[in-house]
Amino acid sequence: MKAADITAPDTQSAIADFREQAVSSGASRGPVELVTHEQQNVAIISVPLVGGSDQEAAEQSLKLIRDEIRPQTLGQIEGLEAPVTGVIAGSHDFNKQIVSAVAPVFAFVVVFAFLLMLLCFRSLTIAITSIVLNLLSVGAAYGILVAVFQYGWGASLVGAEGVGAIISWLPLFLFVILFGLSMDYHVFVVSRIREAKVQGRTTRDAITHGVVTTAGVVTSAAAIMVGVFAIFGTLSMQSMKQMGVGLAVAVLIDATIIRAVLLPAVMALLGERNWYFPSWLNWLPDLTHDEAPAPAQAPAPPASPHAEPLPAHRG
Repeated sequence: MKAADITAPDTQSAIADFREQAVSSGASRGPVELVTHEQQNVAIISVPLVGGSDQEAAEQSLKLIRDEIRPQTLGQIEGLEAPVTGVIAGSHDFNKQIVSAVAPVFAFVVVFAFLLMLLCFRSLTIAITSIVLNLLSVGAAYGILVAVFQYGWGASLVGAEGVGAIISWLPLFLFVILFGLSMDYHVFVVSRIREAKVQGRTTRDAITHGVVTTAGVVTSAAAIMVGVFAIFGTLSMQSMKQMGVGLAVAVLIDATIIRAVLLPAVMALLGERNWYFPSWLNWLPDLTHDEAPAPAQAPAPPASPHAEPLPAHRG
């Protein structure tokens, strides 16, 4: 399709109508400025939206411009492209894209993690509990963010007074990062528990062995990550501050309450049901890497009471 000529009378008339309706509709108080570059066949119309720093009010004005005024004026000219851009438009489109991606990303991560846990541990129970416990860590991070940066509870402690909102991209970002970190800790602990179980320990003994042998590594790794993330919480940029506080608190909760308390408690309550794997799932590939049970050493035969002592060697 041939591009419209901005110097054509019908195009100039449509531009004039757009500028007039932008003000008369209440979307802008003016002045609506026009800059024309005839050689490039480009016209830039600057419309100051009503609402200013009020994001919600400005987006209402943006919607009016995009959905009503533009189609009725510039949209009537064949071959004329009239994208609505700017800070408010970019922020609105970005937020809309993020919101539309939340459900698919959540579903993909949860389903994919569930299948991996199911195949690697051959246990339906472990796969389900791992997802639930990891979601608790993410939920804790969300709760901390809302309490501090939206409700202002303890906001002065991190220098975040008067924020009142969460950065739009942060919930999805935190979900992906925290779910991966939580799953890493979870697989590490549960692997040790399963190895102990395969080697012949009872479920309760295996849980104790797994938690005790991994406590030092998990605690050390968590301490390092909490320290690194806490540094971001000291920055002045709100996006970095919120990310740092959310990640630091979530990792701290995950490594202490979730992995050290809830995980062994839930597995101890479930007992042998931790290893439940329905027979109708036997067709799934086995990705476990179990160590062979330690072979029992045969006891030494008792000495015969009639055995004669060996003669002493004389030099």
